[in-house]
Amino acid sequence: MTSGPFGFGLPAEDPDDQGAARSGGTPNDPFGMFPLFGELQKLLLGQGGPVNWELARQLATAQLAGRAGSTPRAPGIPRADRQQIAEAIRLADLWLDDVTTLPTGVVTTDMWTSTEWVDKTLPVWSTLCDPVAARVVAAMGTVLPEQARAQAGQLLDVLNSVGGLLFGAQVGQALAELADEVVSSTDVGLPLGPAGTAVLLPDNVAAFTEGLELPAEEVRLYLALREAAHHRLFGHVPWLRQRLLDTVDAYARGITVDTSAIERAMAELDPTSPESLQQALAGGMFEPQTTPEQRSVLARLETLLALVEGWVDTVVAQAALGRLPGAEALRETLRRRRASGGPAEQTFATLVGLELRPRRLRDAARLWQAVAERAGPAGRDAVWAHPDLLPSADDLDDPIGFAERAEADRTGVGPDDFPELGPA
Repeated sequence: MTSGPFGFGLPAEDPDDQGAARSGGTPNDPFGMFPLFGELQKLLLGQGGPVNWELARQLATAQLAGRAGSTPRAPGIPRADRQQIAEAIRLADLWLDDVTTLPTGVVTTDMWTSTEWVDKTLPVWSTLCDPVAARVVAAMGTVLPEQARAQAGQLLDVLNSVGGLLFGAQVGQALAELADEVVSSTDVGLPLGPAGTAVLLPDNVAAFTEGLELPAEEVRLYLALREAAHHRLFGHVPWLRQRLLDTVDAYARGITVDTSAIERAMAELDPTSPESLQQALAGGMFEPQTTPEQRSVLARLETLLALVEGWVDTVVAQAALGRLPGAEALRETLRRRRASGGPAEQTFATLVGLELRPRRLRDAARLWQAVAERAGPAGRDAVWAHPDLLPSADDLDDPIGFAERAEADRTGVGPDDFPELGPA
C-alpha cells in the first residue's frame, strides 16, 4: 500500500494484496472501505451543492470504523458512562453560577461516539465550508473558452459535480481526523452541535485522560466546565454564532483561485478514473490563493476565536479554583492544545485555508481577567452585549488599557479619577 494525497491509500501492486482490495480495502485505504468509484455515477447524480456531503459523511464514517481495527468499541455508550457525564455537566454548570452572570445555556446533555459527532455536526460544517467550496468549484468552469462555456452547460454541470465529489473526499478526511480527537461539541471553539445540548465524547475523553496522571473524574469535570461555559456564551450572546459564520463568509467572498493550476489539472482529468481524480487533488487543483484581504479576515476570525476561548478559559479557571486540584495543569494542557492545534485542525486548515486556532488565547485570557478585576464578572460579561464593544487585536496587546477604557465607558469616569484603578 502506497500513500496518496491527504493520506489516502493507493491500491498495492503486490498481487497478494489484490484480494484484500477486492474485499473492501484496509483501514488505511478509505477509498477501498467505501466503494467510491463503483458508485461514482450515483454520487454525481445525487450531488446538490459545492460539497458532496453524503460522500463526506460516508468517507469519514468508513475511516473511523477502520481505525477501530483490532480494538473495536462496543456499540453505543454504556449507561454508567452516560450517567457520569450527565452528572459532571450538571455539577459543572452549577459551579459556573458563582463566576459568571451569564445564565446556564444547557438545556439537555448528551454523549456521542466519534461517528455520531460527524453526523450531528455536518449541518454547521456545511454552513462553514459551502461558501468557500462554491467559489473554488465555480472557478473550474472559467478555464473553458467563452464559446465552449456557452455550448457546454451539461459539461459544466459535470465539472461542478466532480468538484463537489473532490471536496467531499477532502472534507470527509478532515472530519474523520477531527472526530478522532474532539472531546466535546464545542472543542474547536465553534457551536457545532444543537443549541442547548452539552455533549462529551466518552471514548475521546478517556484517550485525552491517558498520561495526565490525574483522576478520570477530575478530567471529566474540567472538560464539562468548558463545555457548559461555551454553551453559556453561545446561548446568551445572540450575535456571536452569526458573527463567526459571517467572518467565514467574508473570507469566501474574497477567494481568488489560480486558474492556471485548474487548467493544467483539467487537461488531464478523467472523471471516471480514480488515479486521475487523486492526481488532481495532489496537484493543488483547488488551492485558493491567499491575498492581503484574506489575511485580514483570517486575523479577525483568529481574534474572535481567541476572545471566546479566553473567556471560557478564565471563567473555568475561577469555577475550578479550590475544587479541582489538577485544574491548573489541565488549564495549561488545554491552552497548548487549542493554541497550537493538532494534526486534525491542520488537516482542516489545508482544506479551505481556515485556521480554527486561537493563537492569542493567553492574551485574551489576561484581558478578560483584567476587566473582571476592575469591573467584576458583570462588567466583564457586559462586554459581550454588542460586537462593537469587543476588544480588537490591538487591545490584546494592552489588556490593562482596554480594561481601564471599558470601566470608563461603563461608569463615565476614567482611571485618572480613581488612581487605584490605574496600572500597578
